[in-house]
Amino acid sequence: MDNKKLEAVKYRKGFIAALDQSGGSTAKTLEKYGISKDSYSSEDEMFDLIHEMRKRVFLSKEFSSEKILGAILFYKTMMSKVDDEYTADYLWNKKHIVSFLKIDKGLADEENDCKLMKDIPDLDEQLEEAKKKNIFGTKMRSVIYKANEKGISDIVDQQFEYAKRICDAGLVPIIEPEVDINAEDKALCEDILKAKVEEKLKSWNEKDLIMFKFTIPTVANKYLSLYDYPQVVRIVALSGGYTIDVACDYLAENEKMIASFSRALLEDLNVNQSEEEYDEKLGHAIDIIYEASIT
Repeated sequence: MDNKKLEAVKYRKGFIAALDQSGGSTAKTLEKYGISKDSYSSEDEMFDLIHEMRKRVFLSKEFSSEKILGAILFYKTMMSKVDDEYTADYLWNKKHIVSFLKIDKGLADEENDCKLMKDIPDLDEQLEEAKKKNIFGTKMRSVIYKANEKGISDIVDQQFEYAKRICDAGLVPIIEPEVDINAEDKALCEDILKAKVEEKLKSWNEKDLIMFKFTIPTVANKYLSLYDYPQVVRIVALSGGYTIDVACDYLAENEKMIASFSRALLEDLNVNQSEEEYDEKLGHAIDIIYEASIT
């Protein structure tokens, strides 16, 4: 493991930019960015366009290690280049920003009021390629809709099973058991989730470093005590569909929880903006997310 990257992720002020849209979310992201579905005729063309969108973010002068410590990448982004370097190398060498790889294959059908991850049959191959491309860690997402103890327990079991394999490969997993922001019993979901996570951490090898990505909790600082476990490198938050202002207001109430936003980071960007306007919009989003992350 690269100790300089670990130090950056563990201690540096800033947040993690989530730029790992895939599957159905790719078309929606492009449409929000001003590129309609009739602008491309194949999946390859669609992914080429999303890579160009991400490259514009990476190349912006506003996207720097002054306020951003990491970026979560989609597999095709990892395998693509920015300024003639593979994306993770460009981000570290030119920007001193650490890269993570989204490894999940999307969500399985809902069961017990939750959606587990689909199987990841090529996990070993992804991890091997990630190491070759100088990726620091991974990210994988499940979703909780109701306070169903069986469903939440299954999600935590699956996340930690994959996390162990990722740690064994020498990478740091981000475990993301998202609680839907519209869940009627959201606070209870978070109570159950935290208890299940702590059960795992009590017997987790201290050398197997992990991170968590949680929905911003209903009760501020719900997850703060997880830092008592030495295995926990950093706890980050997803925006979950909140607007950037709402997400940042909620995030600022949580000590030592930093942002890992996607939609909230990109919501005001458009393909037709001039470089000046684009940088101004991106810079404004970065500024307010950063301030909420360090409050």
